[in-house]
Amino acid sequence: MGALEYRFTIKELPAEERPREKLVKNGAESLSDAELLALIIRVGNKKRTAVELSQDILNYFGGLKSLNYLSINELTGIKGVGLAKAVQLKAVAELSRRLGTLAGEEKEVIKSPKDAAYLLMPELRYLTQEVFKLVLLDIKNQLIKMPLISKGGLTSSIVHPREVFKEAIRNSAAAVILAHNHPSGIPEPSKDDINVTERLIKAGKIIGIDVLDHIIIGDGIFISMREKGII
Repeated sequence: MGALEYRFTIKELPAEERPREKLVKNGAESLSDAELLALIIRVGNKKRTAVELSQDILNYFGGLKSLNYLSINELTGIKGVGLAKAVQLKAVAELSRRLGTLAGEEKEVIKSPKDAAYLLMPELRYLTQEVFKLVLLDIKNQLIKMPLISKGGLTSSIVHPREVFKEAIRNSAAAVILAHNHPSGIPEPSKDDINVTERLIKAGKIIGIDVLDHIIIGDGIFISMREKGII
């Protein structure tokens, strides 16, 4: 009698080796192509785990780029890939293609505090709660995104440099503009506003990410702390 063969399923693997847990802990970039595909198709078959089946797909057709031109029939020709998995793979390939076209679109360029304020005003002017956001910019002052950092009054305990610059680093920002609203509608900076801004400017210098300005949004009006000479 030959030796018994035992294979781990994904659920039986150590937590740090499971694709989902790896992504949560280390980010999507830490996963291989096969592991990413495995998260899409979710389950394998009786003989192959989802990761192994995903690797079979990549090996059989020559890598990820093949998903762009393979037909449903070609995908379902792989043992263990039924119609549902084939459709999921084609959907992911099409989303990737569309994201690629978006990357070539012209980005918003922030040339002045007014440019940033006009982007923020529609969202922030009517809020009844104070929120703090970032305007993340690349090296050409093109807008990357505007993430929400916190809700509540602007104090050092709420707006911590760690949270601010974590977002900037994660998105490869070269510079940031700080922004928050005053529900009163009057964008006059408070002492806390100034203290938090100065703290973040110092932290940015250490990290190497410029804090270009802090914009306070009121009801249809705004103040640039840089233009006012406050910072």
